[in-house]
Amino acid sequence: MKIHEFQAKEILKGYSVPVPQGEVAETAEAAAEIARRIGRPVVVKAQIHAGGRGKAGGVEIEKVAEETPELILREAIRPGFGLQPFQARKLAFGLGLPAESIPQATDFMRALYKAFEATDASLAEINPFVLTKDNRLLALDAKMNFDDNALFRHEDIRLLRDLDEEDSLEVEAGKYSLNYIKLDGAVGCMVNGAGLAMGTMDIIKHAGGSPANFLDVGGGASAEQVRHAFEILLSDPNVRAVLINIFGGIMRCDIVATGVVEAARALGVKVPVVVRLEGTNVEEGHRILRESGLNFTVASGMRDAAEKVVALAR
Repeated sequence: MKIHEFQAKEILKGYSVPVPQGEVAETAEAAAEIARRIGRPVVVKAQIHAGGRGKAGGVEIEKVAEETPELILREAIRPGFGLQPFQARKLAFGLGLPAESIPQATDFMRALYKAFEATDASLAEINPFVLTKDNRLLALDAKMNFDDNALFRHEDIRLLRDLDEEDSLEVEAGKYSLNYIKLDGAVGCMVNGAGLAMGTMDIIKHAGGSPANFLDVGGGASAEQVRHAFEILLSDPNVRAVLINIFGGIMRCDIVATGVVEAARALGVKVPVVVRLEGTNVEEGHRILRESGLNFTVASGMRDAAEKVVALAR
């Protein structure tokens, strides 16, 4: 889960990470009032879930990593011990900070790690990290992401979620416990199991196509979940063909076929659908597809499925 930068700074402040004074304004008038209260100079910054400062003239870490990786400082942290003072000092010296700022930098970095660990964050990024003219170190801005699977421990953080900043289809998928990530291709994918989903996307690329999404319905999805998954796939206007690739273990092939048929009938599907089923009750699954009266293309394997769906998408 992502949050806004102003929210991240509030969290960090609670762990003694120094951040500049600031408030949130929703109107120009409110911004002017805050500026008067804080005192000039002030900066107004839009709050959205997006990065890319480097592409607008800042430091682009991906470019640095590719072209001058030796400029990136790294310290491996043992979770049981945390970030040790000597590691923080090593990083501070590596950044070229003046000697008198090293103790402050050490405290800063250890507080940042404490916040990262305590909140079950998956990312805690300070950009930029600044040294002021009066020798104060500040997290001028901050970005934090959190492990979705740990949010049950952090109700206060979960409430910071801004659904308006998330893809509407990803939000809808979350309501039905579906793992969905929207991509920019033309082939919609519905798969069970993250490994098979990754393999499916790879083989679509190998066949000359591009996946429109990552969608893992999980190992034990019901026919209703399959129907919702299919509906979400077809809600993406970029999808020109759909590949359903299911290995029936815990999840039976006949349940998948039933859910797909129900969804296709309800939605009046207008794009071609390729289905590859293997595993438990596969014969029954194929029978349901054949007798549905709908125009499904049944594939005999992953390569066959990928080649057929890419050709249909074109």
